[in-house]
Amino acid sequence: MREEDDAGGGEFVGARLDAGLRAARFASPPSADEFAAAIEPRNAPAVFRGVVKDWTASSRWDPRRGGLDYLLEKVGPDVDVEAMMSSTGHVLVPFSKFMNSCKSYLRYPNASSDSPKAQEILKEPASSEEGCSSSLESCDQVYLAQVSILNTENKERCSLEVLKEDIQEPTFLRGKPFSSINIWMNRAHLRSSTHYDPHHNLLCVVAGCKKVTLWPPSASPYLYPMPVYGEASNHSSVSIEEPDYSSYTRAKYMKEYSERVILNCGDALFIPEGWYHQVDSDDLTIAINFWWKSRIMNEILVDQEMNKMVHENSLSCSKGTTVCQPTDEESGGPEQLKHKQVNFGSSDKKDSPLQTLEPSTLQALYELISLVHNSVEMVSHNEITEPTSRDASCMQSNGSEKIAADDSSLLEKDPIAKIILPLKPLELQSMLLAMAHTFPRTLEALVLNMLGPIGAEILTRKFDEMDQQATKEQQSEFYKTFYSVFDDQYAAMDALLNGKEMFSFQVFQSVLRQYIGNVV
Repeated sequence: MREEDDAGGGEFVGARLDAGLRAARFASPPSADEFAAAIEPRNAPAVFRGVVKDWTASSRWDPRRGGLDYLLEKVGPDVDVEAMMSSTGHVLVPFSKFMNSCKSYLRYPNASSDSPKAQEILKEPASSEEGCSSSLESCDQVYLAQVSILNTENKERCSLEVLKEDIQEPTFLRGKPFSSINIWMNRAHLRSSTHYDPHHNLLCVVAGCKKVTLWPPSASPYLYPMPVYGEASNHSSVSIEEPDYSSYTRAKYMKEYSERVILNCGDALFIPEGWYHQVDSDDLTIAINFWWKSRIMNEILVDQEMNKMVHENSLSCSKGTTVCQPTDEESGGPEQLKHKQVNFGSSDKKDSPLQTLEPSTLQALYELISLVHNSVEMVSHNEITEPTSRDASCMQSNGSEKIAADDSSLLEKDPIAKIILPLKPLELQSMLLAMAHTFPRTLEALVLNMLGPIGAEILTRKFDEMDQQATKEQQSEFYKTFYSVFDDQYAAMDALLNGKEMFSFQVFQSVLRQYIGNVV
C-alpha cells in the first residue's frame, strides 16, 4: 500500500525539488516485482514504514531495553571492530569495549569524556591493540560506521557476521546481488557529512531515530562536491551547518532542492546511487544497510569486462589511454544490446531523464561512463590529464604516413569522438541532459579531463547542429543545464575551445605532411 508522496510529520520538501524526484512512501512492503519494475527504476528515494519491525534486531538490539547486553553476549568478548573517532579517524577496538562505552553513555548521557564516571567505564581493560583505551578516553564521539555483517568482496572484513541471524533480507530486495550488509551505531547524537554512494542503498533503522536529508544528483552544483579525482570525491565541500556563502555562492539554494525524511525503528529508506544525503542520528541509534549495484552499473561493469577482454587481446590499443569497443559479434550484436537496456517498467518517462533515451543512445551513455570510470580506476589525477597531449604526440609520431585531413582518419585516435559522432544532434542533447541530471560528476570528468581535440571538435559541431534545430529558449535551457554541472563553467568552455584549437593545429599538420612530408 502506497501512502501520499507529500511529506509530513516534521519532514520537509524543498520548493524547487521536482515532484518526480520526491520520496514515495509505502505503508506496507511492495513485492519484489513491483520494486524492480516501478520503484527502483524511478531513481528516486522511497520510504517503507515498519518493514523491518519483525526482525529480531528490532526487538532485541534496543540499547534502552537491554540490547547492549544482548549484543555483548551475541558477539562475544574477543571480537575487534573498526570504530570511528571524531578526532583520530579509524581505530580498532574490542566490540565489548564499545558496548561498555555505550552503557556508560546510557547511564550518564550528560557526562563528558573527562568526567570521573566516564573515565571509570572507559578505562576498563579490554583491548587487543595498544593505545585503544586512550583513544576512546580522548574522544566523546565514537561510533561504528559500515562495519560489515556481509561483504562479498572481502569476507575477512565481516567481523560481525554472527549478527546476520537477527536480520532478514527484505522481501522486495529478494534476488539482489548485495555487495555488502553493514551495521551503523552511535553513542551520542551524530551528524554525517553530505555525500553520495556508488551503489543503491536500503537504510533500515532497528533502534533509535534517523533524520535523512536528500538531494538528487542534479543538485550537485549547489553542494560543491570535492574534486573528481580526490579521495573524497563523493563528499560535499560545503558545511551544511555553517555554509560560507561568500565562497560557495550557489549553496544558498541547496535547501530548496532537498527533502528530509524521518526514520523510526522498523522503517527503511531506499537511497538510489548518486543521491546526496546527510544523516542525523539520535543518541544510541542502530541501523543496518544493504548495498547493491544498480542495473545501469551492472551494465557498465559488463561493458568494462568486455572492453578489458578485447583490450588485452588487441596490440593496437595503448594501455591506460584507449578503451577498445567490442565488435558486434563479441558484444552479441545490436539485437542483443536491446535486451541489455535498463528495464524501466511502466513508470512515467518524466520520472528520470534516462527513461527517455533510445536504446542506441543509452548504449552510447554506457560506453562513455565506462571510459570515465576505467580512467579513474586506472590512473592518478596527473596521469588522467595526459590523453589530450598523448593523442597529439601519437599523431605526430606517424609523420611517415599520409593522413587524410578529415574526421574519419583522426577519429581512430579518440574513443570518445567515435562514440558521439554517430549520434544525431538531439539524441546527443538528450544524453548530455541525462548525464547532467544523473551522472554530473562523470560528465564533469569527461569534459575537463578526457575530451581530446577530435572529441572537442565533434562535440562543438554537434552543439551548432543542435542550435539550428532549437529555439532560443531551448538553447538557453540546454546550455544552462549542461554548464551547471561544472564548478567553474569557464574551465569547461576553455576545455572545449582549447580542444578545437588543438584539432585545427593537427589538421593543419596533416595537410602539410600530405604535401611536403614530415613537419617538426
